[in-house]
Amino acid sequence: MPARTGAQYLSGLREQPREIWFRGERVKDVTAHPGLARGAQAIASLYDQQSEAKLKAEMTYTSPKTGDALGLSFIIPKTQDDLVRRRGQMLNWARTTCGMMGRSPDFMNVHFAAWAGAADYFGEGKKEYGENMRRYHEYISENDLVLTHSLINLQRSRTVSGMFNLQEGTALQAVRETSAGIIVKGARVLATLGPFSDEIAVYSPRLGRHTETHSPFALNFSIPCGTPGLKFLCRDSFDYEKSHFDHPLGSRFEEMDCVVFFDDVLVPWERVFIYGDVDRLNEAPIVTNSSAHTAHQGAAKNLAKCELVLGVALLMSQTLGTEHLPHTQERIGELIMYTELMRACIRAGEADAKLNQFGVMTPSSLPVETTRNLFMTAYPKMAEILQLMGSSSLMMLPTEADFNSPLGPHIEQYLATDTSGARDRVKLFHLAWDIACSSFGQRQVLYERFFASDPLTRARALAATYPKKEVTDRVLEFLNRDDHIP
Repeated sequence: MPARTGAQYLSGLREQPREIWFRGERVKDVTAHPGLARGAQAIASLYDQQSEAKLKAEMTYTSPKTGDALGLSFIIPKTQDDLVRRRGQMLNWARTTCGMMGRSPDFMNVHFAAWAGAADYFGEGKKEYGENMRRYHEYISENDLVLTHSLINLQRSRTVSGMFNLQEGTALQAVRETSAGIIVKGARVLATLGPFSDEIAVYSPRLGRHTETHSPFALNFSIPCGTPGLKFLCRDSFDYEKSHFDHPLGSRFEEMDCVVFFDDVLVPWERVFIYGDVDRLNEAPIVTNSSAHTAHQGAAKNLAKCELVLGVALLMSQTLGTEHLPHTQERIGELIMYTELMRACIRAGEADAKLNQFGVMTPSSLPVETTRNLFMTAYPKMAEILQLMGSSSLMMLPTEADFNSPLGPHIEQYLATDTSGARDRVKLFHLAWDIACSSFGQRQVLYERFFASDPLTRARALAATYPKKEVTDRVLEFLNRDDHIP
C-alpha cells in the first residue's frame, strides 16, 4: 500500500488490540486516552505530510516492488543524493516536532533500511535470518508501520566493572524453542513511542560476552505490539491536558516511554534476525553501519532542536530588550555555535559518505557520531542558557485563562514590554519554560544526556574509531624535522 495518511495510522492503532498500562489502568484506545491522545496525533501529523501535494516529492520514494510512494526514511540509500533527500525528509519531520520527539518513526526506519541493505551479515549467522531481514524491511516499508524498540535489560545490580549483569528472571532471554519459534521471557526498557507503535524491535547495542559465544540473552527480532504476553507499562504523562498556550510542547509532543514485559512471548522464526550469537549481536551496529545511519537521523533531530532553542533565545532577548548586553550576546553566540556545528557535521557526513561492503551509501561515521557526543553535553547547557536569559520572566507566567479574567487588563498593561504585548510575551516565555524548566523539558534534558548511551561510553567509542595514527604521525614528523638553521 502507499505511504499512509495520519487517519490511516490512527486507524491502525485502534485496530490492533494491545496491552498498554497507564496510571494503573489498561488503555483501550491510545488515540482517545487523556495524556496519550495528543502524542498519537503528533505522529499522525507527520504521516499527513506524505500525502500533501507540495511535500509528497520530498517525503516519499517509489517502491521498487509495487511502484507505490513509500515513506522516504525507509529507503536503502545507494547514492549521496539518496542520503541528502532522506535527510531533507527527516529534518522536515524533526522541525515539525521541534526536535522534541527523539524517537519519531524515521529512527527505526533508517535502522532497518541499513540492516536490510546488509542482510547478508545476518544470513552469515543463519541463511534464513538474512531472508527474514529482507522480507521484514519490505513488510514495514510497504505497510508504512511505526516501530518502537527496547535495547536495555533491567538489572538487579551491576558489577564493579560496569559489565552488564544478565540475570535469569529479570533480563530478556530465550527460555525455549518450539517448531513455531522461540519463547522469550523478561523485561526491557526503554520503549519510547511504545503506545503509538505497530511493532516492537528487540535488539542490543552490545551484550557483555563474558566467557560465552552463545547466549540466550543474545536476541534480535521484531513482533507486533499486540503479540500475546507482551505488556507495556507507561511512565506518567507530561501532557497535562493544558492548552497549547500554557504548555506548548508537552501538550503536543508527549512520545511516552515504557517498560516492556515479555511473559512467555512467542517470536515466530520468520521474525528472528539473530539468536544466540553474541559476537554477531555485538558487531552488528558497526559492520552493518546502522549506527552511522541512526546518528544521521539523530543529527537531523538535534539540528531542529538547536534551531528551536536559538530562535526562542533570540526572541527572548528582543522581547526583554537585552540584545545589546555582552552576556546575552555571549550566550546567543554559544547557541549559534551548537547549531552550526550540528549543521556542519551533517553536511560532512553526507559529503564524505561512501558505499559500504554491502553496497549501501553510508554517512561518514566520525562527523555524524560526533553529533551524539556533542549533544549530550550541549543540550543541558542550552536549556541552562534559556534559564539564565529568562531569569524572573520565566516565573511571571499567567495562564491563558488569566487573560480572560478580571485581571486581564492589568496583565496586558503591566506585562507588556517596549517591543512586545503582554500576551505575546507570556506565550513566548511559556515555550521557554516548557523547554528549560517544566517536567516535559527536564525529561528532554535527561533524554539527551543518555540518548546515545552515557558520556564515558560515547567518549570511548569515539576514541576507538578515530584515526589517531594520522595525527600522531604528523606530530612525530614535525619533531623529527631537521630544519636548517643558518
